Amino acid sequence: MVDGLCLSVLICKFQLHFLFSCLHTLSVFQNTEADPRIRKFKFRMGSGGCIVLYPFPLRGHVGPMLELAKQFVLRHHFSVTVLITTGPFDTPATTSYIHHISQANPSITFLRLPPLSDPFSLVEPSPNRSSLVVLLEFIRLNNPNVLHALKTISQITPVQAFVVDMFTTSAVDVFSDLSIPTYIYFTCGAAALSAFLHLPIIDKQTTQNLKDLTTTHLHIPGLPPIRASHMPEPILDRDDQAYHECLKISSQMTKSRAIMVNTFESLESVSLKAMEDGLCVPDGPTPPVYSVGPLISEPQDGTEEAGNGGGGGVPKCLLWLDEQPPRSVVFLCFGSMGAGLVVKSWAPQVAVLNRESVGGFVSHCGWNSVLEAVVAGVPILAWPLYAEQHMNRTVLVDAYKLAMPIDQSDDGFVSADEVEKRVKSLMDSEDGRALRERSQEMRQQALTALAEGGSSSIAFTKIADELCGNNI
Repeated sequence: MVDGLCLSVLICKFQLHFLFSCLHTLSVFQNTEADPRIRKFKFRMGSGGCIVLYPFPLRGHVGPMLELAKQFVLRHHFSVTVLITTGPFDTPATTSYIHHISQANPSITFLRLPPLSDPFSLVEPSPNRSSLVVLLEFIRLNNPNVLHALKTISQITPVQAFVVDMFTTSAVDVFSDLSIPTYIYFTCGAAALSAFLHLPIIDKQTTQNLKDLTTTHLHIPGLPPIRASHMPEPILDRDDQAYHECLKISSQMTKSRAIMVNTFESLESVSLKAMEDGLCVPDGPTPPVYSVGPLISEPQDGTEEAGNGGGGGVPKCLLWLDEQPPRSVVFLCFGSMGAGLVVKSWAPQVAVLNRESVGGFVSHCGWNSVLEAVVAGVPILAWPLYAEQHMNRTVLVDAYKLAMPIDQSDDGFVSADEVEKRVKSLMDSEDGRALRERSQEMRQQALTALAEGGSSSIAFTKIADELCGNNI
């Protein structure tokens, strides 16, 4: 990492402003009492039953799933019920966000599942059981609660579809006798989806840990060559149970009615075409893949979020940004699980990126952040940390031409000289100018995709038409 002193030198040298933020949403395990609106179980009957959504209980997954719920309600007037787990992975930020969505979208019903009897003892981590495995076990232990909820809902109104996150697919196995169509909402991009669908093939091609194949490149249909050690973090180590869980998830995804992915056609057309042609799953059928994005949170001034430090007013960082010259600020943020280098206040990321003064975004390349930058038309300096972010960097730089890479040493550290070089290139060079133009073009294509008659709008209409014939 870069120390604060070196960053101060950079600021003086380039006369650029750096805005640092850490959106820290997973600091402590905390059982928070849910808001009464969330706990109250009340169905709002639609004309043709309801759709039940089941997100993975991390903020980066809950957000896109609730944006999907809003699309079902606002575009096609479905009744939607969202199942929310209760337990050690609840955080004030996620609870506050759900409350905000509930207040703003009364047509969405939130059903909080009852807590497990002793979740801490049941999901204790151990060697070769990463945090993802612990979370997946927590989801599995909630399967009886999910089954009970679905049966209860089905007694009141027909369930047209059950939409799960890729990491909540284990719930599908418990209600096969209910004959409810299952759809998967993949909250990452089409590139990551291609890799996960292709994982069983990769598994047969090598018996080594991918993390050790630092000079080997994998050839996944629809993607540029991906360094094996840059594949999504859960599948890097065969000795970790997470690897085998991901193999199961890959198999479960191919059995769904369809897969919705948070992307849009003009951004990831090559990956989407590869899946459509069945190239990622050559030994079996691939379900239809619908690109329905970019689904991101609307820009907010931050006053409704916990921790903004603004005392109910507009955060100081936004007021400060409005005083800066156009495209003079580089925004650095490592998302919801990163460690901020300089943290002075909480910052509403979507609102920050949409300020005219912001000319670049140093990002960990989490997919939510990528889409937020794309929709804002802000070019990216790619500094990946974990999950599928290294693979995202590869496609953003090599295929989509929306980012410049920040080179890291083998131990993950980045020198001050490297940051200086890349920031200067982004803000001052011809390559940076071309990147800004490309980002603005993609912004327009993103907006077009969601507009009436756009590719994502058409895909969503196809899904809605299919669901209208799925009353159980």
